[in-house]
Amino acid sequence: MSQPKLAVVTGASSGIGLELAKLAAEDGFDLIVAADTPFVEAGPAFEDFDVGVEQIEADLSSQQGVQQLLDMIGDRQVDVLVANAGHGLGHGFLDQAPDEWQHVINTNITGTLLLIQPIVQRMVERGEGKVLITGSIAGHIAGTFQAVYNGSKAFVDSFAAALNEEIKGSGVTITCLKPGATDTNFFHRAEMDDTKVGQAKKDDPADVAKVGWKAMKSGEPAVIYGLKNKMQVAVSEVLPDAQTAKIHRKQAEPGSGLD
Repeated sequence: MSQPKLAVVTGASSGIGLELAKLAAEDGFDLIVAADTPFVEAGPAFEDFDVGVEQIEADLSSQQGVQQLLDMIGDRQVDVLVANAGHGLGHGFLDQAPDEWQHVINTNITGTLLLIQPIVQRMVERGEGKVLITGSIAGHIAGTFQAVYNGSKAFVDSFAAALNEEIKGSGVTITCLKPGATDTNFFHRAEMDDTKVGQAKKDDPADVAKVGWKAMKSGEPAVIYGLKNKMQVAVSEVLPDAQTAKIHRKQAEPGSGLD
């Protein structure tokens, strides 16, 4: 008998990552799910599917944490990699402790690349595999009071497109999912509850995940969720960074949601 296909999903304890993991399970993939928080909400959700599920709580901002996940995967074939783990950080850059903004960079960029490289190398060697990377429309916008986060997502969005082109024709595709403000724990963890964007109505993570999963299966290089987000990106492409920074300030400045 052939082995069940395997999907690895990071940041899968809640939000978009959990919804993507559920979609993988619905499609019959065995799962390895990773997060830096306990799988309190996610555990029962996975029991509804007749697939194998392995969970690991690991700090994917560190080389050690990434290696823990790679060790769990071992020599098994990864058919789908969902690199969704990420962290945000609100407030002004000068007010942030270095270990806080370093953690954002190490989670969103360094840890993501340390995981992607060895898995995609093996995918390319056998000529098949799919990768979904969670970027953000934030990567198109100068993020006042989210400067490091938006900068990290600019890197992720660009990296995903470049890697997809590098391995073109290999049988492996890289898709970048670019959501906007989504109803997850993101803004609370980023200490942005008192901002306009933190208090605004947000997209449903299940809907965002469905769009990303469909795009990944089709091999699309990138997908932006929602008309409003697509319009924001289109506008940002024609405005100078200084202008998008002013617009972003109104949404993300601490206390802006109290006006």
